[in-house]
Amino acid sequence: MSKRHRSVERRCPRSPLLQKITQGVDTVFHLAALIAIPYSYVAPDSYVDTNIKGTLNICQAARENNVSRVVHTSTSEVYGTAQYVPIDESHPLQAQSPYSATKIAADAMAMSFFNAFNLPVTIARPFNTYGPRQSARAVIPTIITQIAGGVRQIKLGDVTPTRDFNFVTDTCQGFLALARSDKAIGQTVNIGSGTEVSIEDTLNLIKELMQSDVKFITDGERVRPEKSEVFRLCCDNTLIRELTGFEPRHSLREGLQETINWFKQPENLAKYKATIYNV
Repeated sequence: MSKRHRSVERRCPRSPLLQKITQGVDTVFHLAALIAIPYSYVAPDSYVDTNIKGTLNICQAARENNVSRVVHTSTSEVYGTAQYVPIDESHPLQAQSPYSATKIAADAMAMSFFNAFNLPVTIARPFNTYGPRQSARAVIPTIITQIAGGVRQIKLGDVTPTRDFNFVTDTCQGFLALARSDKAIGQTVNIGSGTEVSIEDTLNLIKELMQSDVKFITDGERVRPEKSEVFRLCCDNTLIRELTGFEPRHSLREGLQETINWFKQPENLAKYKATIYNV
């Protein structure tokens, strides 16, 4: 190896851990990321390190160990507020937060390894996943845990934006379907239901299912900066249906009921600090 090539290797260090854990592996599902949008306003550099450099490390390790498939996790946040609905994979990307900016860059990094090195990459772009065990930073577990804990008033940010919510097992089935599809290699593919619902209507459905009369109060601390808020998301899932036959199995009501049942179990609820606002 020439001196020039040795210097390049020193500037691009490999991750020994990732080199080790990807040995003898057929498929890598890359889901590791920092995902909390409010915290990305506070510590954007950590999102660059984890989301962009982490994706680079995964792709390098997968390439060197001849991994058969890499399914890289994107997010619907990369689309920003919908310019048209439903949102297909050709929709413009809009970096409306440091988080979404790093995910756009991570997606590009993963796809560069497909284009430059023929790494068999698929970018899975799930819309808003919810379900048991979800972090309290997300709105659905925040509401369920507070109602289950007996809170009478709940502080929230803007409840007018719409989201395409997907129960966690449906999202997982989408990932598995893409991993099994050779036609999905080199493609970016949405995973979603194709329906949108406002945050407010979602919260009222939770109230109904939990038979609660809790009151919701707008808290300015929880409102995103105006240009950073994503006001509308609705997935066009045509491509994943064409590639894999995927169809979501849970309605929002069914998925929320399963989620509520899990959180209401005392041993599960005890793991959450319902009254603390997690940035």
